[in-house]
Amino acid sequence: MWTARSRLSLKNSQQKTLKHKEHLQIDLEDIQMAITAAQVKELREMTGAGMMDCKKALTQTEGDMDKAVEWLREKGLATAQKKAGRIAAEGICKTLVADGDQKAVVVEVNSETDFVAKNEKFQNYVAEVAAQALNTTASDIDAFLAEPWAADTTKTVNEALAAQIAVIGENMHIRRFQQVCEENGFVASYIHMGGKIGVLVDVETDVVNDAVKEMAKNLAMQVAALKPQYTSRNEISDEYIEHEKSILMAQIMNDPKESQKPQKVIEGIVNGRINKELKEICLLDQVYVKAEDGKQIVSKYVEQVAKENNAKINVKGFVRYETGEGIEKRQENFAEEVAKQMGM
Repeated sequence: MWTARSRLSLKNSQQKTLKHKEHLQIDLEDIQMAITAAQVKELREMTGAGMMDCKKALTQTEGDMDKAVEWLREKGLATAQKKAGRIAAEGICKTLVADGDQKAVVVEVNSETDFVAKNEKFQNYVAEVAAQALNTTASDIDAFLAEPWAADTTKTVNEALAAQIAVIGENMHIRRFQQVCEENGFVASYIHMGGKIGVLVDVETDVVNDAVKEMAKNLAMQVAALKPQYTSRNEISDEYIEHEKSILMAQIMNDPKESQKPQKVIEGIVNGRINKELKEICLLDQVYVKAEDGKQIVSKYVEQVAKENNAKINVKGFVRYETGEGIEKRQENFAEEVAKQMGM
């Protein structure tokens, strides 16, 4: 028999349970609301993972972008880190080579619109910035902006920039520069798509002729196209290798089939995947884009040219600038579109 007291007790219990569920639902909604469409888009661009997977990763990691990338990789949902940052700002990169090709510089100057970036007045100004950067002794951008402007020493570089902004009528900034000097060889340069990408390649060699210069130019084009992160495996730290191995191991352990394989087999899989990754991110290990057999790697191409020209050639390094890389650009329309699709 249900008494009045027991009915009241049951009702109170049901109300408490309902309030508890509502509280949990509110907490979950708060977390989800904190994840913006722009964050989801950024994570998607970085990893290549699906939109809903990116949203889930950010929710699971409370919006921490780095942890979300790790979460996706461990789950095997990140196909690749497609972009180191969002390419958004306009402007151009400019290279300048001097002193018998033994000294060079690459600079990036940004503008608000692509229209201004294509303007002759803006491009002439960037050329002046490159000339200044080629001979500067500044070690960073702040020191560079504070030094006298070579074209008018009554102004600093920063004051000359402000004057250009007033003339062109659009916000601009000198973002970065890097010099490369090679006394025992030369520096090759390459500009892609009118300044979207600027590349310098440092080549140490005892023979400088047209064939060796052509090789260096081909390598610069390779760097522009395939975006390696390192010149060779020697530049990669043991910590990086161990970190990547831990990610790959987590992916295998999250796979019902692969996780059942013997430990020795799993270690072989991890090492194989590490080697594959290194071949993609190290310039000298990449497949040479112009290889006739489609298999020759860059280091073998360099050895071939060295042998044909009786030369000793060492590719010491490279610099690759891509206009706007890592700078966030306003993308309200796309964010709104993503938000509508996700019901956010």
